[in-house]
Amino acid sequence: MMNDVHTAAVSGHNKTAYEQIDENPLTRHQKSLIGLTIVGNISEFFDMFLIGFVVSLLTDAWKLTGLEAGVILACSGLGTVVGSIMWGGLSDRFGRKHAFQWCVICFVVFTALSIFLPNRAWILLALLRVGVGIGVGGLNITSIPYVQEFVPTKQRGMLAGLASVFIPLGLLLGSVSQSIVGDNWRVLIALGVLPVFLLIWLNRVPESPRFYQTKGKDDEARKALAWALEIPKEQVGVLPEVTTTKKADYGELFSHHLRPLVIISLGSFCFILGSFAIQSWGQTLMKDAFGYSTQMVAYLFMGVAVADCIGRFGSAWLADVIGRRWTMFIFGIIGALGCFYAAFFHDSGWQFYIAILIIMTFADGVFGILNAFGGEQFPNDVRSTGLGLGYGLGAIAKIIGPAFMGVLVGGSFVAQHIDISVITTAFTFFGICLVIGAVTYLFAQETKGRKLESL
Repeated sequence: MMNDVHTAAVSGHNKTAYEQIDENPLTRHQKSLIGLTIVGNISEFFDMFLIGFVVSLLTDAWKLTGLEAGVILACSGLGTVVGSIMWGGLSDRFGRKHAFQWCVICFVVFTALSIFLPNRAWILLALLRVGVGIGVGGLNITSIPYVQEFVPTKQRGMLAGLASVFIPLGLLLGSVSQSIVGDNWRVLIALGVLPVFLLIWLNRVPESPRFYQTKGKDDEARKALAWALEIPKEQVGVLPEVTTTKKADYGELFSHHLRPLVIISLGSFCFILGSFAIQSWGQTLMKDAFGYSTQMVAYLFMGVAVADCIGRFGSAWLADVIGRRWTMFIFGIIGALGCFYAAFFHDSGWQFYIAILIIMTFADGVFGILNAFGGEQFPNDVRSTGLGLGYGLGAIAKIIGPAFMGVLVGGSFVAQHIDISVITTAFTFFGICLVIGAVTYLFAQETKGRKLESL
């Protein structure tokens, strides 16, 4: 039943539908959608982080070389690139909800197949990781516009960012899972099938009203807004006029939105490079370069996950206070300093661990706003397409970073040979990239406090 205060606040027709969204507190339905995207991103990225733990186990069980481990991890990145680009376009063409649904299905199917691989089938595992990455790559790209198009303008950075803020809990869950399961990598992978239950939750939420409007379906948009506001459809205010229902395509992006596309592609690449290398190689470096036990590495990465969550929450909150551009810049520079610390002060595992904490708090913590800011650079009709292509091109770093580390480690059996000096080369490069990324986002348009229709 609708409370009286809420009824009085939204019943007038003198306000537009999105003014009603802006002027009223979040309803249970809006919170449910935000919760769905949060849980979805945690669950899906749980597996992406989990593969780092799995590979650290398989270096012993399968006698993996540095190159083989790098290929497995890089293939996850390859799938993310394909998924980000593919699902971004499909989300603008067929809807945020449908794209979200198929991302989950794709991810779960390829994860399930990985459970039954024979020993030493590292090539098959790498190929299946491409499929997993395709599903995961589209999830954040589809979920952020999904939330942005349902929530108040003044809280949009924070609320859309929440879809990314809690992603590191996937790393925390991976750490906890490994500490419980131990060395059974098949059981660890099997846990990645659990997100299939998200499909039940997804069935209870509607498509984005702004997506409906770009397709000329104003009545459906009104129903979606009524669901969000928890009022009868007749009480929903006037819908803003949509002057274009162009087909979302890449020609439109390159013709009219090239500047933000370049900024997002380059900026995303620079921020992703260092943080994803740590997500994928950090466990193996701690175990095989510094000699920590599997159990200890799991405990240490629980701390990394907490630090990452704090960083992401901080960037999402700060973006609505000081603006998106300066938040990106500050976090990027501090993350770069963490990389330089790792490069030149890693005499002990604890020094390297402190550097990891700094890097993940800031360089990865900036993802609390990075994709939300990226989505705001494009208008409604190409929002997911632009974000997907820009982030997808940037996500090439998810291939380069792990592969780069694999080449530096070399062709020997990993557990027998990691030259600790590779950290200096790798993290100097990562730090330089973060400085470039921080500066790049200063050239983006500031979107703090601006309505989506004005972008």
